[in-house]
Amino acid sequence: MSPSLPDRVSTGVVGLDEILSGGLIPERSYMISGRAGSGKTILGLHFLAEGVERGETALFVNLEEDLGDLKANAAALGFDTDAIEFLDLSPSADVFTEDLSYEVFAPSEVERESFTDRIVEGVTAVDPDRVVVDPLTQLRYLTDDDYQFRKQVVGFMRFLKGRGATVLFTVQNTASQPTDDLEFITDGTVVLGSEPHGKSIRVPKFRGSSTEGGDHAYRITDGGIEVYPALQPGEHVGEYEPEQVSSGIPELDELLDGGLERGTVTIVSGPTGVGKTTLSTQFMKEAAGRGERSVIYLFEETEETFLARSRAVNIPVDRMIDKGTLQVTEVEALERSPQEFARMVREEVEERDADIVMIDGISGYRLTLRGEETTMLQQMHALGRYLKNMGATAVFVDETRNVTGEFQATMENISYLADNIVFLRHLEIHGEMRKAVGVLKKRTSDFERTIREFEITEHGITVGEPMSNMRGILGGTPEVVDRERTGGADGE
Repeated sequence: MSPSLPDRVSTGVVGLDEILSGGLIPERSYMISGRAGSGKTILGLHFLAEGVERGETALFVNLEEDLGDLKANAAALGFDTDAIEFLDLSPSADVFTEDLSYEVFAPSEVERESFTDRIVEGVTAVDPDRVVVDPLTQLRYLTDDDYQFRKQVVGFMRFLKGRGATVLFTVQNTASQPTDDLEFITDGTVVLGSEPHGKSIRVPKFRGSSTEGGDHAYRITDGGIEVYPALQPGEHVGEYEPEQVSSGIPELDELLDGGLERGTVTIVSGPTGVGKTTLSTQFMKEAAGRGERSVIYLFEETEETFLARSRAVNIPVDRMIDKGTLQVTEVEALERSPQEFARMVREEVEERDADIVMIDGISGYRLTLRGEETTMLQQMHALGRYLKNMGATAVFVDETRNVTGEFQATMENISYLADNIVFLRHLEIHGEMRKAVGVLKKRTSDFERTIREFEITEHGITVGEPMSNMRGILGGTPEVVDRERTGGADGE
């Protein structure tokens, strides 16, 4: 029998609590590290506001920023500063103007004792359940050397924890002022970083319990900090019936041996303008008739364009949206991290019961990653695996480069991620542009290995009979075969 986890103290940030397997362990101290502007103070305010919400006493020990500015900035983000106790130990202008001949920046025993007395008096008067010290590194200037600084910090933390407080303290990590020497006194460390691909958050140390490893993402918003944990697909498993998802077009379903299977990943690939999005949306049209809900994430075109094009080919997207069976979300890839996008998908699947999830297209989604090829594949694999585990039918639209010519299954080297691959092709036959559809891969069942003509009209999608009178379609040089001159259907 595994040991039970200790009670947790919420940080006030849902995503961070998820990374910490529920929150912080009470009556311990935690270090928040990051450069200026990374959001350390905001995270501390979330922590204290959560305590106030739970009827606890919250104390903010301010060692640097002007108290008036601190409260104004907090109020602008929606925090109720009246409910938080403040112990203002920031330097005032008098320190500089009283006597310029005095070495105001040199620490002395008198200053240190006075400072310590104010902390003891303030903490004793408030008797807080939660404490934020911002920034703890200011105490360096009240000590003569690093040894004395560490000694003072250890004593300070023991004093706060001895009074039953859970403590967050912030440190500003710079080249001239490293904070590695403070990690030994903490029970956990949260690092706020800024990477080329956006803001990252990680927890390299957390005593007493496991945390979700890897780089997670966060964003500073008008309401504070939002944290987006990296997707761990193995932690999410839903119950579902393994059934087929029909397209509503008999000929297309014949190609797919009945349709797509629920809980699978399908890649619909083809060149620009061939009908990939329309074909994918057809499955959602049919699902809406069964009362199921679908969601489309548009990375490469606007919602307005998508809706107008769908209406023109008899897909009733407006009615589907009004009935709640379709959600269309336009995504600006460069403004999202993959972790943030994964959170959007999770909310649709777990909170709004999305049955089909479509990403249009893979190239646009790749821009959210802004990393190496291996990173992209890992993130796409995690997202696809998550959707499969939850029983959602995933459709990824992939645009290939060649309009005609040599056949290419997928553009992004992701065919191994797919359970099913449906491809579309432009064909030039007798000087006329036509289209074809076929199935290249289907893991869960057999499929028809023919290629059929594909057409989109104002009445919808039409899939014809197998194009058995043609050869060279995948090779890029289609030609009509005279079946009588070549021996007929049996190859006589």
